[in-house]
Amino acid sequence: MPKIVDATTRRQDVVEAVLRIIAVDGLERASLREVADEAGLAVGSVRHYFSGSEELLSYSFGAVVDRIVGRLAASLPDVQAEAAGTPGQRSAVLTLLCGLLPLDEPRAVEACAWLAFRNAARVRQFLAVEAGRSHREVAAVMGQVVSALSAEDATRESLVVEAERLLATVDGLCMHAMLQPQWMTRGMCLDVLERHLNSIR
Repeated sequence: MPKIVDATTRRQDVVEAVLRIIAVDGLERASLREVADEAGLAVGSVRHYFSGSEELLSYSFGAVVDRIVGRLAASLPDVQAEAAGTPGQRSAVLTLLCGLLPLDEPRAVEACAWLAFRNAARVRQFLAVEAGRSHREVAAVMGQVVSALSAEDATRESLVVEAERLLATVDGLCMHAMLQPQWMTRGMCLDVLERHLNSIR
């Protein structure tokens, strides 16, 4: 009796192949054929789940966004449960922010793909929807983090600015840690984040 393949599992296998290819050779190499080879599948099998390369890449981008946002959302209650300004809250915030950084191999592959997709969305319109969602949902989490850290009388405008400043800091750290991992170590990333958190009032 032939083995029944779960569609969700097979799609996930294909996404993992896309991410590995992007991490090693860049987004341009992530064609249906290359992805099929990387996943150990026939091209026809990949086409069974994705009509073409655009659908494949858009789905893969969405999967990366879901992972990152899901990880941040899972950490957010710990930030909000702690009293503002306490060591426990500071630790919870650092844990959440590290969820965006390439501090281990799986997250490095994920971050590489996330940055590549976001950059490609500037000129590949079919990626624009996920790029917009990526920014909105991550920025929303940053806003909630800043709100938990800030004084109760902080204005909405100041919270929005601080959230964007925090997101820009983490984005920059992510890129630098990808490009200069020997210098931008976990310890250096934490030092930068600590300094930035100290500046949020």
